[in-house]
Parts: sequence; C-alpha cells; structure tokens
Amino acid sequence: MADLGPTVIALLALAALTAGFVDAVVGGGGLVQLPALLLGLPGASPVQVLATNKIASVCGTAASSVTYYRRLRPDPRTFGPLMALALAGAFIGALAASRIPKAAFEPLVLAALVVVGAYVLLRPDLGSATDLRFAGRRHLVAAMAVGFAIGLYDGILGPGTGSFFVFALVGLMGYDFLQASAKAKLANLATNIGALALFIPTGAVLWDVGLMMGACNLVGGYVGARTAVARGARFVRAFFILVVSAFVVRIGGGVLGVW
Repeated sequence: MADLGPTVIALLALAALTAGFVDAVVGGGGLVQLPALLLGLPGASPVQVLATNKIASVCGTAASSVTYYRRLRPDPRTFGPLMALALAGAFIGALAASRIPKAAFEPLVLAALVVVGAYVLLRPDLGSATDLRFAGRRHLVAAMAVGFAIGLYDGILGPGTGSFFVFALVGLMGYDFLQASAKAKLANLATNIGALALFIPTGAVLWDVGLMMGACNLVGGYVGARTAVARGARFVRAFFILVVSAFVVRIGGGVLGVW
C-alpha cells in the first residue's frame, strides 16, 4: 500500500467509511466503495478489486450486524434460514459468475430498481410497522427463498444486494424498515462470507488495502447501525429511497452510455 500515495489512501478510506454507513442503514455501500477501488487501484485485476471490496465490506457488515442484534434482537427463526440460504446462494453465484455475461444483467437490475423505488415511494405507509404476511412454515419458506435468490444475485453480480434484501423483507414478508435492515445486514454478512470462501483461497485479496478499508468500513457500519436504530423506520425508509435513486442514476447512466 506504500506505493498508493496519501491522496489515494485518503480517498479509499473516506469511500469505505461512507460505504459502511450506507450499507448499515439500507445497503448499497458498493455504489461508493467499488468505484473508489477501481479508481484507486487501476493496476489491479477485476477479481482482486472484487475480493478486496468484499474484505472491506465484511468488516462493516459484521459491526452493523452485531449492533443491530444487540439493540433489536431480531428473530433467529427468520434470520437463521435467511443467512444460511444467502450464504449458499452467494457461493453458487460466485461459481457461476464467470459463465454469465454480466452486461445482460444491468438493464434488468435497472428495471428492478425503478420498480422497487416507485413502489416504496407511492406507498408511504409501507414498512412503517411490522405486519407479517406469512406464519409458520410459509414464513420459513419465504425467508429461505429470499435468502437464496438474493444471495445468488450477490454472488453473480452484486449491486444493490442490501437494498434488495430490505425491500423483499418489507414488501414480501411485511417487516418494518428498521427490522428489515437488521435482518438484511445479517444476510449480507452471510453473502460476503460465502463469496470470500472462494476469493481468499485463490489469493485474490489485496490484504493491506482491504484491511485498511475494512477498519474504516467497520466504523461507518457501527455509526450507521446506531443512527438507524436511533432514528427509526421513517429515517430508514427515506434513506432507502435516496440510495435506490442513486443506484438508478448510476446504473442507468452506464446502460445509456453516459459514463
């Protein structure tokens, strides 16, 4: 990391701090952190950038997951199967990633984000309180399906994983935004671990950069989780709309060739 220079190191540290905060509240920190890595490490291979990003992210998701768990005590009957299937999905997705043309996914992701953002925006009461739509075995099956489907997506592509988890837990299962964010963080921690199970043995991680950014991401994740818990579901909902809108602009610009 000595050859990066102080300006690049400061940029990467700031990006990781911001990404940790955003990820802890509603997911989507990759919108900040991944482009910063691409800019700061132009000589790194794509797999090194992705692996280093995951190392930094797992530090933040671990910190925010612990904070959410200690303060909200989410139900393990939901987050347990959600995490298990998310990890499996991410591992399988990472295996399949090299065989699937990722360019084909961007228009689909853009369309999904537009629908998700519009749905939340047009339903102001959505996610204001928990009103579960399934009980018993159906609830378990729904949690497992959400975990596997979004975990698979994260392993293959990744942008917006945390936000998709939050939306699925709110829109499909009926949780409020705060409880959904808590469970989404635990699931996102599992997907990061699933991907790293492939990246670490291959030697793809740039450890000095990853651990430096991981420390910053951890601080951002801790602050973000405490802020979300303190401010409540309305704050998380507003932040969710903001992050999804930023994703639409970022991915939409790429699809249209603006950048």
